[in-house]
Amino acid sequence: MLTRCGIGKLLLFDYDKVELANMNRLFFQPHQAGLSKVQAAEHTLRNINPDVLFEVHNYNITTVENFQHFMDRISYGGLEEGKPVDLLLSCVDNFEARMTINTACNELGQTWMESGVSENAVSGHIQLIIPGESACFACAPPLVVAANIDEKTLKREGVCAASLPTTMGVVAGILVQNVLKFLLNFGTVSFYLGYNAMQDFFPTMSMKPNPQCDDRNCRKQQEEYKKKVAALPKQEVVQEEEEIIHEDNEWGIELVSEVSEEELKNSSGPVPDLPEGITVAYTIPKKQEDSVPEVTVEDSEESLEDLMAKMKNM
Repeated sequence: MLTRCGIGKLLLFDYDKVELANMNRLFFQPHQAGLSKVQAAEHTLRNINPDVLFEVHNYNITTVENFQHFMDRISYGGLEEGKPVDLLLSCVDNFEARMTINTACNELGQTWMESGVSENAVSGHIQLIIPGESACFACAPPLVVAANIDEKTLKREGVCAASLPTTMGVVAGILVQNVLKFLLNFGTVSFYLGYNAMQDFFPTMSMKPNPQCDDRNCRKQQEEYKKKVAALPKQEVVQEEEEIIHEDNEWGIELVSEVSEEELKNSSGPVPDLPEGITVAYTIPKKQEDSVPEVTVEDSEESLEDLMAKMKNM
């Protein structure tokens, strides 16, 4: 999608080879089985749009020997060589790689977007992560990461997770749409947008960074962000005075309240002692002690007909 939109440059990192089990993906074709995924991707993408620049790296970013090179290409592999990339996209299928990307981006202050599809293939999400401003992947880690579970024990031989190209296509489309809004500065960029295919439910939210995040570089980026916000000029809120209409007029018309101060006072009761910031809409007036006593009618032995006759003569 990015290639069809005419993105300037794509740097691709992966170390897997294309297998027939990957044909559930929208991208690969059976004749590409055996090729490295980045090599197969480059072949396909160049045929779609030869104007886009491609840089492919066939290695595992989670290893110590490759991590530094991965960081260098983020810092210097932008469209203009020597400058950082504009945005990093995580489209991986394991938490180890996500945590590696998170570590690199926190250290470099690199904005990135994380995405994923659940193993049962009926839900997915995208997440924008700005180091220091929004929660990083380590601020609220998934159970697999928090419990330090070995992911390899969860994988089943010969089974490819996230096997619905429909769900993957929806999540990929949402991700690329968010990328375009972020890079081209239009619309509202979502910090988190989920997708549940069972109810066609799209939850959205934003998460603040955790001050006690395990990643020290995340905590460092949070402090830098606070300083940046504090240095911004404060915008003063100017309250416009309401224009008084007809305060002075040639006809001498005045607005006079029909209720006197005494009547207003008598119609209000005592204001209760309330916490700061809370007011009452109205108060209950005290009962007047000098109220008119209730008048009752004395019992009479006269009949109703006699009383009616008296009424007619009045």
